[in-house]
Amino acid sequence: MILGDLSGAEVAAILGSALGALLVAAFFFAFVSLVRTLRTLLAAIEDLRREVLPLAGQWRQTVEVANGELTRLDGVITTAESVGSTVDSASRLAYLALSNPVIKALAFGSGTARAVRAFRRPRDGRR
Repeated sequence: MILGDLSGAEVAAILGSALGALLVAAFFFAFVSLVRTLRTLLAAIEDLRREVLPLAGQWRQTVEVANGELTRLDGVITTAESVGSTVDSASRLAYLALSNPVIKALAFGSGTARAVRAFRRPRDGRR
C-alpha cells in the first residue's frame, strides 16, 4: 500500500495539506457568498436612495409651506389680539363716558316721576 511506505510525519503533512486545502476552499466559498450579499446590499441601498431623495425634497417643500402658513397664522393671531385689545379699550371708554350721564338721567327721571305723582295726589281728601 502507498501509505505503508510513508512515515508518520509524511502522513501528518499530507493530512495537514488536505485540511488546509479544505479550509481555503471553505473560505473561498464564504468570501464569494459575502461578495454576493454585499452586492445585493449595495443595490438595495441604491434603490432606497433613489426613492428617498425625491421624498426628502417633497418633505422640505411641505415644511416650507407649513412654515409660511404658521407665519401667516401668527400675523392673524396678532391682529386678533390687537382687535380684542381695541374693543376692550373702547368698551371701557364707553362705560366711563356713558355711565355717569345715564345714572344722572335715571335719577332725574325718577325724581321727575316722584314729583309728578306728588302733584297728582289729592290733598286733603280732594280729588
